[in-house]
Amino acid sequence: MANCCEEVKKPDECCETTNGEHGWDCRYRQILWVILLINISMFVVEIASGIYSGSQSLLADALDFFGDAANYGISLYVLNRSINWRAKASIIKGSTMGLFGLWILGSTVYKALTTGIPQAEVMGVIGLLALVANVVSAALLYKYRTGDSNRESVWICSRNDAIGNIAVMLAAAGVFFTGTKWPDLLVAAIIAGLALNGSWRIIRSARVELKDVEVK
Repeated sequence: MANCCEEVKKPDECCETTNGEHGWDCRYRQILWVILLINISMFVVEIASGIYSGSQSLLADALDFFGDAANYGISLYVLNRSINWRAKASIIKGSTMGLFGLWILGSTVYKALTTGIPQAEVMGVIGLLALVANVVSAALLYKYRTGDSNRESVWICSRNDAIGNIAVMLAAAGVFFTGTKWPDLLVAAIIAGLALNGSWRIIRSARVELKDVEVK
């Protein structure tokens, strides 16, 4: 079924609608596009800053931005499809998030044995920039945080990112005051834990939805 933006001559009229499922989906689609662009931009900024500063937590957060951008792209693709499609897409997103978490955990262990002290100043500045980006994203999505597993997964991604960025800034302060790499590695492990927890929640919700579809 086409959404209302495809059914009227002036798409903006649809998205200005205050009532109805189609108006809701149009506004949500616009928000997803904005957040997708934010995540792609922050991935580029953080991956470069993480390599430059030697910060594992920044690299972890950069990969989180990349994973979220991919997830938002999937969400846009399945937005107007059936609950079966959306639930299966959520399983893909949840699995991707889980793999990301496992990769970060393994990489953190490796970095604990091989790397020096990261640059706290770069971590703090980029962490603050990323926090602003994610708070804006979370604020835009707050109204749409409930619903099917697909919408829940989008909200969880943005919420986890905001929490992760606060942790990166705390890690920067820890590295600065202690002169060691351990605060940075600890935060990277926390970000990995958030990813694994979010993965479990998303997959669990999607499996329930698929079972409901089968029963019907």
